[in-house]
Amino acid sequence: MTKTVFAGALAALAISTGAVAALDYPTRTIDMVIAYSAGGGTDVAARTLVPFIEKYLPGDETIAVINKPGASGELGFAEIAKADPDGYTIGFINTPTSITIPIQREASFAFDQLKPIANVVFDAGSLVALPDNDFGNLAGLVEDAKVAPGTITYGTTGIGSDDHLSILALQRTAGIELRHVPFGGSSEIRAALLGGHIALGSMNIGEVIDSVNEGELSTFGQMGADRWEGAPEVPTFQEQGFDVVSGAYRGIGAPVGLDPAIIEILSIAIGEAVADEEFRAAAAEQALPLNYQGSDEFTTTLTDLQGLYQALWDENPWVE
Repeated sequence: MTKTVFAGALAALAISTGAVAALDYPTRTIDMVIAYSAGGGTDVAARTLVPFIEKYLPGDETIAVINKPGASGELGFAEIAKADPDGYTIGFINTPTSITIPIQREASFAFDQLKPIANVVFDAGSLVALPDNDFGNLAGLVEDAKVAPGTITYGTTGIGSDDHLSILALQRTAGIELRHVPFGGSSEIRAALLGGHIALGSMNIGEVIDSVNEGELSTFGQMGADRWEGAPEVPTFQEQGFDVVSGAYRGIGAPVGLDPAIIEILSIAIGEAVADEEFRAAAAEQALPLNYQGSDEFTTTLTDLQGLYQALWDENPWVE
């Protein structure tokens, strides 16, 4: 999101601050639940962001980061969904897992139990290979895949991950079939690529851009609707003729039923934090593609994604 558009969104949020200012919140520590382990991408981003949210919240209360990993994020998302809707338990809700887990299995939470407050990051998908790969570009890869269906291997962080779903979208769009090799994390995909064990790696652009810039890996493009300012030279898949827009949103949510005035306080504070130049510099060092969305916009984004993923699951379940 450009700074001009961001400023407009933040101004719109602030229209009713007169009514919100009368609310006595927060008066104690807020717990921010992270559904993944300490040291992971979401955890690091959260801990970088938290001091800036604290800076822009009313009063002097703090935010405690609580890691609750397990079941691909299900335990943490359930912790947020089932908390008292009083504004003192919030947490990061990541896509696609916060949406797809209840679609693909019986889960301990439902998507409609989560109330989106504000999005922070959208990390578009990317497809990478070694620089001396035989494909050349995305069109060349698609051409080779049509000649030898099911033989070109690609690694992801697991079945149903955004990495996996993005390649399923490419396969549908391009009329090709690739061979899926799931791994436990991005570092394992990178090692398999560098070792020549797989041909392609499906990872987020923010995860691979440093390796691309250093010449260690080559990317076939990014899957955002627009080019990320951190990788302005990398074309989108749409620019190359393949209508694939996919990636991972990382935003903050709370239990449904939270007072709209508290939602607004939090959303404004998060927006001001994301606009803070010091935070933006720290985010750039971490290669975090920032994409602020207020509560209404983020709710629409996730609701649309839920409909998309449900339709895809009904058409062709992705569990292998």
